[in-house]
Amino acid sequence: MKKTIILSILAALSLTLSYFYEVTPAASAELPQPVAAITPYAINSGQDLTAALLEKDPLIKLPEPEPAPAPKPESEAFYSKKLGMQFATSKNKTLVQTVASWLGTPYRYGSGSKSGTDCSGFVTSIYRQVYGIRLSRSSHAMYQHVARIKKDNLRTGDLVFFKRGPNQPIFHVGIYLKNGKFIHSATNGGVMVSSLKEPFYRRNYYAGGRVI
Repeated sequence: MKKTIILSILAALSLTLSYFYEVTPAASAELPQPVAAITPYAINSGQDLTAALLEKDPLIKLPEPEPAPAPKPESEAFYSKKLGMQFATSKNKTLVQTVASWLGTPYRYGSGSKSGTDCSGFVTSIYRQVYGIRLSRSSHAMYQHVARIKKDNLRTGDLVFFKRGPNQPIFHVGIYLKNGKFIHSATNGGVMVSSLKEPFYRRNYYAGGRVI
């Protein structure tokens, strides 16, 4: 009986001492730092998670960034409002815009300016202004210095020549545009756009020429 009482007293004393001598971690003890949590919020917030992923696992394979799509080439097609024509490329844009600025210039024999011009004066002025090329002043002499081009092979900027008969000299010249249309200085209207299909020009068409 006496032995049981002594053991009970020792147990109670041991429990009391353990309360006062409970071990607590030192303030200077280093605790492991938490790894940045990858949560749906972090992903949607635009936060850069690359550093956190690499810190967690340096051998992790991150997806390669997709290359930016190549810019689409801009269309070279352009429309001349004054001429009412659509051109497939911008190759002859300067020529087209220049001849269009002469529309309505009155006809004046022997002249080649915007105050008045004849057919050869118009062509020589355009070629000098656009290409820096000096052509012969008369349409007949001009024809002697161009490469002959078939009607079906005419391109924008080629010259078109007219004569009234087999034994007649060339009397008129214009600059070909496209789709059978050309621009020239006519005696009855000055600088204008006409068609090679018109009866007068179809009947008197002689040849096409390309300045080399």
